[in-house]
Amino acid sequence: MADRGEAGTPGPGPAPGPASLSLLDWRRQVSGLYAEVRRAGDVRQAHELWRLTRDRLFRDHPDSPLPTASRRHFTGLPVAAYDPALRFELEVDVDVAPQRFRASTESDGVVAFDRIGRLHLGPLGNLDVWWLASYGGGVFVPVKDALAGTATYGGGRYLVDTVKGADLGGDDGWLVVDLNFAYNPSCAYEPAWACPLAPRGNVLSGPVPAGELLPPSSATGEKP
Repeated sequence: MADRGEAGTPGPGPAPGPASLSLLDWRRQVSGLYAEVRRAGDVRQAHELWRLTRDRLFRDHPDSPLPTASRRHFTGLPVAAYDPALRFELEVDVDVAPQRFRASTESDGVVAFDRIGRLHLGPLGNLDVWWLASYGGGVFVPVKDALAGTATYGGGRYLVDTVKGADLGGDDGWLVVDLNFAYNPSCAYEPAWACPLAPRGNVLSGPVPAGELLPPSSATGEKP
């Protein structure tokens, strides 16, 4: 996908050599971070580790999605305080009709996702669970809430993206879904990115003021 692990330089894909190795390092660090989060005994501490590590990567890593000029003034990603009521361990409801959505990207063309299930979050609503229909595959769960475009990113955020290492755990048909770990795709910081956005089955009618919030215009280099 064009959004290569929430990092990288927009364009037709990584060039061979150091650029690819740099992106490999980003992927490894993200995967290692989520492994630490899964092992942690204290979820609040794990969330703080997640926030601080992402701040460091966004500020210092060569594959940060932040425009280079804005990194000099970067003071941290806007992340809401942890709310334990927004953490769920959910069985994936696989009794869903087959459905496919396609995301257009500049580097990889049209990327297809197949619906494999649904998550029921009680009063908050439901979220579809998608499988990347490409080599290797992977689970993808985006979310868009009622605050999209005002307090959260207008195109939605990501909760689970196992291809990129964003995996909070679960087994035997269950997934850990913690809305406090919702994060923005790279296109929230650099418009040149083409990111898969939340389809209709991943839109919640209520607000979710948790996780990573809408970045200020100063973070993207855009004019207010």
